[in-house]
Amino acid sequence: MSSAEEVQIIFCTVPDPDCGQRIARHLVEYQLAACVNLLPGIQSVYRWKGEICTDAETLLMIKARTADYKDLENAIRKLHPYELPEIIAVPLNNGLAGYLDWVRSVKNEAQ
Repeated sequence: MSSAEEVQIIFCTVPDPDCGQRIARHLVEYQLAACVNLLPGIQSVYRWKGEICTDAETLLMIKARTADYKDLENAIRKLHPYELPEIIAVPLNNGLAGYLDWVRSVKNEAQ
């Protein structure tokens, strides 16, 4: 696995910025993520239980070590209000080496 592949971006939608802030702070505080960007004001259109729904949401863009994914997913599931939250991990193939080094090192910084 290359050093870039040790880092991933996880996308997760939440119902509002307050919920997103709560989840983001938890993930960073417990060293499950190096950084979480909150992108408010997105519009989601989806099918749920046979109906087409449209909702305003906030998107979390989470940068984290691949090795921490399971714990990160479990934390989101515990804190997330949705019955079935969107949690999608995208592996990285490339990125600025210094930034990726920082993402990987955050877990060690607080120790």
